[in-house]
Amino acid sequence: MATTPPCANALRRCWTIRPTGHGWRPVVRPCPWRAQPEAQARRSQRTGCVLLAYANYFRGNPVSRRSLPLSPRTLAFAIALAAAPGMALAQQGADICPLGAFVCPVVKNDFALCKKNDLLNFYVPGLPNTGNRDASPSEVNGDRLTSPDSNLFHLSGNTSLQRLDQLLRADTLTYNRDTTAYAAQGHVRYQERGMLFSADNMRGTTDPEYGVADNVRYQLLTSRGNGVASQAIMLDQDRNKLHNVTYSTCDLHHRVWEIEAKTMTMNRDTGVGHAHDVVMRMKGVPFLWLPYLRFPIDDRRQTGFLYPAFGSRSRAGEFFSIPFYWNIAPNYDATFTPIWYANRGGMLDSQFRYLTASSQGELNVNYMPHDKVAGRDRGYLTFTDQTLLPLGLRWNTSIKRASDNAWFQDFGENMATSRATLLGSSSYVSGSGNWWNAGAGADWYQVVTPGIPDSAAPYRRLPRVYFNAERPIGGLSGPEWGVNTEAVRFVKPDRIGGDRFDVFPYLAWPLQGPAWFVRPELGVRYTAYDLPQAVAPGDPTHPTRTTPIFDVDAGLIFERDVHLFGQDYTQTLEPRAYFLRVPYRNQDDLPLFDTQQLTFDFWQLFTTNSFSGADRQMNADNLSLALTTRFLDQNGVEKLSASIGQIRYFEPEKVTLRPGGPEVVYSGSNYVANLTIALNDNWRLTASQQWNPNTDETDVSTVGLQRRLWGDGIVNFDYRYRRGLLEQADLTTEIPVGAAWKLVAGYTYSLRDRHSLDAFAGVEWDSCCTAVRLLSRRYVYDYQGDSTNAIMLEIQFKGLGAYGQHTGAFLRNAILGYQ
Repeated sequence: MATTPPCANALRRCWTIRPTGHGWRPVVRPCPWRAQPEAQARRSQRTGCVLLAYANYFRGNPVSRRSLPLSPRTLAFAIALAAAPGMALAQQGADICPLGAFVCPVVKNDFALCKKNDLLNFYVPGLPNTGNRDASPSEVNGDRLTSPDSNLFHLSGNTSLQRLDQLLRADTLTYNRDTTAYAAQGHVRYQERGMLFSADNMRGTTDPEYGVADNVRYQLLTSRGNGVASQAIMLDQDRNKLHNVTYSTCDLHHRVWEIEAKTMTMNRDTGVGHAHDVVMRMKGVPFLWLPYLRFPIDDRRQTGFLYPAFGSRSRAGEFFSIPFYWNIAPNYDATFTPIWYANRGGMLDSQFRYLTASSQGELNVNYMPHDKVAGRDRGYLTFTDQTLLPLGLRWNTSIKRASDNAWFQDFGENMATSRATLLGSSSYVSGSGNWWNAGAGADWYQVVTPGIPDSAAPYRRLPRVYFNAERPIGGLSGPEWGVNTEAVRFVKPDRIGGDRFDVFPYLAWPLQGPAWFVRPELGVRYTAYDLPQAVAPGDPTHPTRTTPIFDVDAGLIFERDVHLFGQDYTQTLEPRAYFLRVPYRNQDDLPLFDTQQLTFDFWQLFTTNSFSGADRQMNADNLSLALTTRFLDQNGVEKLSASIGQIRYFEPEKVTLRPGGPEVVYSGSNYVANLTIALNDNWRLTASQQWNPNTDETDVSTVGLQRRLWGDGIVNFDYRYRRGLLEQADLTTEIPVGAAWKLVAGYTYSLRDRHSLDAFAGVEWDSCCTAVRLLSRRYVYDYQGDSTNAIMLEIQFKGLGAYGQHTGAFLRNAILGYQ
């Protein structure tokens, strides 16, 4: 069966009749859909389609946590490290985080705690935002007018001078039509594109555009930036120069932080501000002096230094870095970050990003000229690229390479990266049509775990070519044909490689009616090898396998109206049966290149192979039975979903991964059950269970409970169990304390090992213009169970930037639903 469009079958609908009454009745629902025998990558795509067809499947564990640990003694340097000459600022995404989301989007600067600047009281909406000032006339108005001649006008009472987006209002106004000179006195209010201010007086000319105002209070309209100045000079329509000026995004009468400068120039054309003789104050106390500061006044990217980072890593020691961002062009940029590690020396971290009409990509290079501990040069490179080629083809490349297998252990930022075992790289040219997809490329791998030899890496696929198709025979309904094809050359040093060709042509006939569907399918899987030598003495060097595969997928879908707990719901009942027949073929003479036993779960009930890859095809005489029920509210939102199923074996599964492996001789598989409950916007429960009827034991169990608290608060509890492998529990929470304070904490514990894996606790303070996050953390960073301590600090000056560590990013990954 073809995989493009990958979700085509998942989006089919079983059109039904809806009779009246309160009993069960047919319902319109997506038809169930399953994967066919093919490469594991395509299987993953198809599993995603199944999740679309069954919209609220259970979520797995949260994504891996990230941290930049900070040793306690470096905290003393925190304030000093803020001395960066500038920064590049980017707006963040919207604050949207539904219950059950994996990771909440980044929240942009939140000024909800700020008071309204009273300067906005005289803001006049509706002035033009575009146009040529030089070509626009000036209009003068007032309650009273005196004029000694035809050029000079003296106005008083509600006076105004307007030219396009510029609006000047004052108690009195003098205007010379010949020279375009003006002078305003008393209660001066000035507004233009992107800025407004009040002043004691103002004078200047409209042509050329120039103005001077004294004793100024200003407010930027493109951001929350505001302040005061002894004098403001309008140099032209884009540039203003201010003397003895302050700048902040805080409330005027509650300046948590503030920049004071002898002079400051704001250029709205470039979106950059320049300040000289700068003093930065916190709560009125000066803590930083700079001769020059360059800062953004809007959300455009700017070339300049970013705020520094500092901290420590368990094997590299304390570090300090100060990134430099280069805005090369609207579609190119680069970041260069010198990093100094106390134990190992200097490193340069470089990133280059590009976007063209036909491609986009990113290159990252970490290079350490001389590691003082390892005594050699070291580095790490990643490259990703997506390019559109002629004829509708795509070229996708992802390359990862480390200089040695201890890189992540020495420089990994957390348990996930420091325990990385493999780096995978690939490059493919692919294309697709309405009923087909094809591609050609290569995959290769690198071992990055100390003590594990390179021979443990998977086989390289150099090259790999695939073609998949599925198309109706005749019209849109009725029988259809399809084929999945793959040809691969496997390469591995000091191991037997070879070529493999795998093809699976099939015929299917999807049938459907009111509240039912049946899909029989018959195909033949043929796999052939060309090996330089046999797998074992006496085995052929050109082994083949031909296996017919027959399956029937059938189900019923009903619904009824129910009334529970004072609410009306629609309940569905969806029984499903899947029969699979695959005769046994002895495959001991076939090599194992890229095949593994798949993890058993609910969707394995409806697949034709329990192995990934093409080196093994299971035999089967099985019948899978499953039942799903859902409760939907009056808006169609799913509030409960429950599923249970099992495979019944009519003959043993004899095909094993390796010769002599254990056969499946039981009459039935594990019972697999899934449950999701979301009765309201504050509670969500997910659970899955695998019970082994042959041993009367639970093999797999997961439970996740999420409770939304007041404000943005949330509590998560997760439990994971796999018999003989792991048993873990974790608790994470974000608790608002008043309008400005939050407590955050998380704890992950291995019940099997009786050992803490990760624990953190911290506090957040959020004000109108400042946010501070302080975390303490202890986590395991290697497979031996070694732990390290960390303290993480981030201080955010809203509208200006942040320095320290990315604790916000860490918390979004660590706490499900963190905002």
